[in-house]
Amino acid sequence: MLSSVLIVDDEKHTRDGLRQALEDDYDVSVAASAEEAFNQLESQEFDVVLTDLRMPGKSGLKVIDRALALPNKPAVIMMTAYGSIDTAVEAMKRGAVDFLTKPVNIERLEVLIQRALKSRTLEVEVKQLNERLDEKFNIEGLIGHSDKLKTVIERVRLVAPSKATILIDGESGTGKELIAQAIHQASPRARAPFIAVHCAALSENLLESEVFGHERGAFTGAMEKRVGRFEAADTGTLFLDEIGEISASTQVKLLRFLETKSIERVGGSKPIALDVRLVAATNRDLEKMVREGKFREDLFFRLNVVRVTLPPLRERPDDIPLLLAHYLKHFAQENGVPALSIEPGALRYLQAYPWPGNIRELRNFTENAVVLHRGTKLTEYDLDARFRGERLALPAPANFTTVPADQAPIVAGVGAGSLVALLPSNASLSVEQSERRLLREALIKARGNRTQAAELMGISRRTLHRKLAQWPELDVIDG
Repeated sequence: MLSSVLIVDDEKHTRDGLRQALEDDYDVSVAASAEEAFNQLESQEFDVVLTDLRMPGKSGLKVIDRALALPNKPAVIMMTAYGSIDTAVEAMKRGAVDFLTKPVNIERLEVLIQRALKSRTLEVEVKQLNERLDEKFNIEGLIGHSDKLKTVIERVRLVAPSKATILIDGESGTGKELIAQAIHQASPRARAPFIAVHCAALSENLLESEVFGHERGAFTGAMEKRVGRFEAADTGTLFLDEIGEISASTQVKLLRFLETKSIERVGGSKPIALDVRLVAATNRDLEKMVREGKFREDLFFRLNVVRVTLPPLRERPDDIPLLLAHYLKHFAQENGVPALSIEPGALRYLQAYPWPGNIRELRNFTENAVVLHRGTKLTEYDLDARFRGERLALPAPANFTTVPADQAPIVAGVGAGSLVALLPSNASLSVEQSERRLLREALIKARGNRTQAAELMGISRRTLHRKLAQWPELDVIDG
């Protein structure tokens, strides 16, 4: 589809000449006055508007104003025979992307139109990205209806518009960064940067350089100046995850920022004033760390202006069905497969399971189920032993039955004219079902280690490989 261009000029020969020059590559419309341009802008969407400055009636500056007031605003290029610095500055202030003098150089015009189209495409992409971010991290999009989650949502809604520093605490996997992003998106800073730093992942020296930046020559290998995450987050939000892991020297520098709203780069001495909202998170007990002398009390008080505590998933079991439904749908769409439904028996086990890894563990479980499960229903028999509350205790070899070679499945290593199959002697399942279940639980207990799983079953690694080729869905079990 051709990009659309509106040419606005009161001189007919100019309109016709520009149309003839551009119509092979663009869908061109023309207007002889600002009023005529207004009518076309209201009835049709344009990618680029090319307007003269001086025209009878309203000027081209009014065309710029009207065009850029539209929901899907076009890129605007101003042209005039009365070019001057003042005119160009005024046009650019109004929002024009560029300026041309008459007579128009067609090659130059085509370059400017291409540049304007790229700029408009980028603006549209940024707008769409912001809309997706608003949708993804909207407070109302937090999944669940339990009282504990409602309490968190209400607290986030109250604190988001403020400038207050926020401390988010909760177990690993409870969604602390998601809450931080929701706070940012619900704040007046939503269109400014959201910068996240995971403090536990960086060494002391690297963390200071990453967060505060450094000057050239500040340390060995500092070949040039580096802008840190604080400066990158100016006018926006800086999220410091695992704040309890930072060193004493970094604690001092962070305290200084909270007191002065300025930082100094590593190796520098000049304060840099910043407008940054700080949100910190931890899964550690900071009060206990303060009592033990491992975390500065004054920094803790500065961080703990507003506290948001996220409940573990085991304390909000009513939210588990909603989370499962959300992630099952999400991963089905992502992988282009039919959505799974969960049978009531399986759902009872999943709601009773304590989810030590919280939402992160539940998300990984649903992705695994969508990718590996055959069929459209997940039953209790498809769940690992840990979800059913069973302790995995593999029978010793003495508890297994020897099956004649002509009846045995291929699982236990080839012998001289016979095959020993590893099956529970009291099995009520079929031979194949029992064998598959035993192999599955051996792999779970061995956390996916094939050598250990083979040893647990008393079979060779080669035999285990052959069986995994038969049941490839078991090959990804990691316990």
